[in-house]
Amino acid sequence: MPPAAETVLDEVHGAEGTGGPRSRPGAPARGPLAPAVLGPFAAALLTAVLLCLATRLSRSHPFGPVTRNVVDLGQQYLPFHAYWRSLLLGDTDGDAFLNWNSGFGSNFLGDIGTYLSSPFDLLVVFFPADHIELALYVVTAAKITAAGAAMTLLLLRLRPGPWPVAAVLGTAYALSGWTFNFGASVPMWLDGLVAFPLLCLVGEWARTGRRPVLGPLVVALAWVANFYTAYMATLGAAAVLLVRLLTTEETASARRRLAGALRAARGVLIGVGLAAPLVVVVFLGTKVADPTPETTFAAAAWTDVLARFLPATASVASPALFIGTPALALALTLPFNRAVAPRVRAAWSAAVVVVTLSLQWEPTHLLWHAGASPNGIPYRQTFVLCGLLLIAAWFSAAGGVPRPAALAGVGALLGSLAWAARGSVDIDRWTYPAFGAAGVLALGAVLLAGADARRNAGPDAGRHTQPDTGLRTHPDARPHTPPDTPPHVPSDVRPRARRTTARVLPVLALILFVVAQAGEAAVTGKRIEEQQRSKVAWSPRIGPWHTSVAEEAARADAWPRYRTDPGEVPGGNDVLLVGGQGPDYYSSLTAEVTSRTLASLGFGYYAKGRHPVTLDNPVTDALFSIGTRIRSRPTERVRQDAPPRATVSVTTTPVPPLVTVRPPGRPATHGGDSAFARQERLLGAEVYELPVPARSGRTLTARCPAGSQVWFWAPEYRGAATLAGERPVDFEGKPPAVRAPMRALGTVPPSGEVRIALIPETKLRLPRQPVGCLVQARLDSAVRQLTGTGASRVRATGHTVTAELPPGSTGTAVLAAPRISGWRCAAGDAEPRPARAYEGLVAVPLDGRATTVTCSFRPPGLRLGGAVGGVALLALAVTGVLHRRARR
Repeated sequence: MPPAAETVLDEVHGAEGTGGPRSRPGAPARGPLAPAVLGPFAAALLTAVLLCLATRLSRSHPFGPVTRNVVDLGQQYLPFHAYWRSLLLGDTDGDAFLNWNSGFGSNFLGDIGTYLSSPFDLLVVFFPADHIELALYVVTAAKITAAGAAMTLLLLRLRPGPWPVAAVLGTAYALSGWTFNFGASVPMWLDGLVAFPLLCLVGEWARTGRRPVLGPLVVALAWVANFYTAYMATLGAAAVLLVRLLTTEETASARRRLAGALRAARGVLIGVGLAAPLVVVVFLGTKVADPTPETTFAAAAWTDVLARFLPATASVASPALFIGTPALALALTLPFNRAVAPRVRAAWSAAVVVVTLSLQWEPTHLLWHAGASPNGIPYRQTFVLCGLLLIAAWFSAAGGVPRPAALAGVGALLGSLAWAARGSVDIDRWTYPAFGAAGVLALGAVLLAGADARRNAGPDAGRHTQPDTGLRTHPDARPHTPPDTPPHVPSDVRPRARRTTARVLPVLALILFVVAQAGEAAVTGKRIEEQQRSKVAWSPRIGPWHTSVAEEAARADAWPRYRTDPGEVPGGNDVLLVGGQGPDYYSSLTAEVTSRTLASLGFGYYAKGRHPVTLDNPVTDALFSIGTRIRSRPTERVRQDAPPRATVSVTTTPVPPLVTVRPPGRPATHGGDSAFARQERLLGAEVYELPVPARSGRTLTARCPAGSQVWFWAPEYRGAATLAGERPVDFEGKPPAVRAPMRALGTVPPSGEVRIALIPETKLRLPRQPVGCLVQARLDSAVRQLTGTGASRVRATGHTVTAELPPGSTGTAVLAAPRISGWRCAAGDAEPRPARAYEGLVAVPLDGRATTVTCSFRPPGLRLGGAVGGVALLALAVTGVLHRRARR
């Protein structure tokens, strides 16, 4: 790269293997922190500008009208960040332990550790509630920008070189294909993108025996921010440390290398221990989460793998390896760049090859993902390989432009890669034009840099020496002073044209290099966003629909006297956006108890059970004390480029309190395992008529009491069901991912004849008892009974519920919340014990003497994690004291 962009990090970090500064006669007088500050700052600025440019080109919010809320970004991260803002500002019913707004009560500390524990997520408090989409975009941009700055800092620490080039390569890391394709739509993974270069720096400190306290703190911060990708980043940093131990300090003994490795291991163990109070809670939360179907890893075709090195390619089934054609070209020159020491070339090249192959082999795939092949995106660790490629590019470019032969060979290699990838389904119409344009610009940068290098090798080379990096440089880059040119000749006698060329050539080369990288990144970001919106599920932008429901939910809220269910609102986790205390909940930690209990009662779900959704049914409203139900309908087609509007209605009905009492013994209700029978058993009353329908082709017939309400329950059915004389009702069952909720078809006519026409879209699969006719008078009687024997007063504070019961209550007190792990309850003054379960809900036995019941939730693993964290904190303190003594 252009020597005019030089900067000497040796003044800060010392030469490799010595730890001391170098002085070079004639070196420019620079502040010692200039490269370490200017490089990361430039990378952060360039990254932010290009990210915003890509968003603007794709017309996405906040720089355009089109939604960015694809898949989990809209259905998980956006609602969670909205709730996180409310929690931090004290506007929620629950606290950091328990979230009352989702899943009828969910473990929120586990969700914090999974989605919200990054320090960047605190930025949401600086935005108003109606600008949460902008807040999430700023959080996303801040993480990506920080990743670029951190990688630049790492590159400059690994090897001295021109900081502008390091800044461009840092930007290439931050705006890789992995970031655009995966990280930008799953913001929690971006913390791993930041963590990888920081953990590599921790490895450098351990290798050289520096910063034994700061290192573990950085590890802890990375694991707290997102332990899932921090684990991958830690494996990648270990690979980097191994290469550094093998390639630096050639005179170091095996004992010194082992000591460096042990210091790194100590730092990681202490750091992970400090993060244990959160990590253990999340880990145990995953153990009781609703299990997803086991996934068998299938390696991507190598044609697709090669295609992902190219710009504007998107897929969830292959690794996103795009880092920019110029950066990739520099990385590929490393094995052939004889200006770099052979051992360095061999070690870094081997590391890149081994990690690349590890993506495609199932045992190492499982190692990268902590032993479990993930659903959805199988190449989540690809950011580590992108980082290794850019480190290789830096080692090849930091000392100067590689030799022409190496560049020519790499050009042929890139051409072969593009040709081999032509048959991949991931190739976009923008791929080859962007690749070709970047290649042309990069070639121009190389030619200008080469011309500048030849000029430096001329008569004035002695006055333009490149920094001594401790690595071999090729002859064209070696400064020399011809014998007929005295070294003391002042610079002002040089020809003016030569001085102008000295300034212009390297600057032009750098500009072309930046434009090539930046243009490809912007085009890639634009096309990936556009492809995602056209190929995957999306949620509309937050707008009038959400605002109207939120206003009604706030107006009707009476928690904890009864719940308010906001009903169906676009996207998932709707209650986190608009308020209320409904069942909607979409999290990787959705408890199996919650999913199984709600599904057994006729609720539907998405995401293989991890996304329960609301059920508009009067029986379940009574069971879960939903006194106010909000219903809304869009007034126009929901579009990607405009926030939706809707009409909103509110209905309030009498329901039992949040805590009720069931008498001893099992209630006399219908038998069987249908959702109707389970609702009755939990309610303690027979409220349905359950006919055995006769089936003739695609028609069901039965008889029910006139005026009763017909409910159809077929969780695996996909199609329409129509009660004679009523409108069709759609069902969207798609096992195992989607379970259709129970839905009302209409009212039984005076004749008592029930005739249901089915129009299935797939093979017709019905349960044994798909039809139930709800008799409202029976339900009203059951509600009055439960209200009369239930709690006279209920108080809820954060993660604790206290209920006052009628004197002499016997049987079982039931809290209308799924009995997830962590609930402890007590009747009266008794010692709190793990709660029991009553048909899946929290239950407390009563002996007739207690008049109060108290239940409190504590996330499982909190005590164990706290103990581990305390031990790690003590170890950190001891490490700091020993280090200070050793220095003295």
